[in-house]
Amino acid sequence: MTNLERLARRLERELPGLELRRGEPMSRHTTFRVGGPAELMALPEDEGQLCAAARLAAEEGVLPLPVGNGSNLLVDDAGLDGFVLKTVPKVGTITGAGNTLTAGAGATLAQLAVEAANRGLAGLEFAHGIPGSVGGGVVMNAGAYGGELCQVVRQVRAMDRQGRVRELRGEACDFSYRHSLFSGGEWLILGAAVELTPDDPQTIRGRMAELMARRKEKQPLDYPSAGSTFKRPAGHFAAALIDQCGLKGLRVGGAQVSEKHAGFVINTGGATCRDVLELMDQVRERVLRETGVALEPEVKYVR
Repeated sequence: MTNLERLARRLERELPGLELRRGEPMSRHTTFRVGGPAELMALPEDEGQLCAAARLAAEEGVLPLPVGNGSNLLVDDAGLDGFVLKTVPKVGTITGAGNTLTAGAGATLAQLAVEAANRGLAGLEFAHGIPGSVGGGVVMNAGAYGGELCQVVRQVRAMDRQGRVRELRGEACDFSYRHSLFSGGEWLILGAAVELTPDDPQTIRGRMAELMARRKEKQPLDYPSAGSTFKRPAGHFAAALIDQCGLKGLRVGGAQVSEKHAGFVINTGGATCRDVLELMDQVRERVLRETGVALEPEVKYVR
């Protein structure tokens, strides 16, 4: 019996209320709508179940893959042999006190931004259109339009590989561009507290609406994608370099460099992970050859 099989039996026996799925298509759990089946997936109802499942996994020597909204994941067509811990939308309570909001890992960034606006708290307007969860956003220090989570995150609750829950202040999280202390996959994010600034709710909503209008105008939101496919190279913009090389519209199977925004690889219908990876490779090779700039993927490929 494998470690994963032992884990599955223990989860069934010791956490009878936990929803488990076997052979669950990851295409249902990523915004790219791509990915083969996960051998074992758990969908916790609350933080207690999430922590208990993670601790059992640690005891069985299984490193879980936490998945929030799957907005930055590209999963192999063959699927995943391991254990997926799905945190959205069930583990996502949002509470507030004063200028601080605390959100579970499963809350979406959009939900958190709307809650902040409703409470007259500014600072998360940039996050309203980001499709990720709080947990995933913390891991990659998500950002847009000049804003990043590191600007507002004051504390992160996370579990280490030994099953210990720790509270880390924002400055201890090693935030940088699309990176954090948690980027290596050794931690399970449980939640985060953000400190915001009082402002008029209507003014905040106006800024959010303006940013959303800009997104709809410039980004291919009507197609599945993982958002920006490549990180911003130092001194450059990935989309501008890709456009400069004449790569808008380039296709491999169902994957295409968006004709609306060159920084997005989109799924035009029926794209496979292989299609996306091959297209990304072609884009990187062409940009490097013609501009001398090496593009680094922002999308995380897992298998």
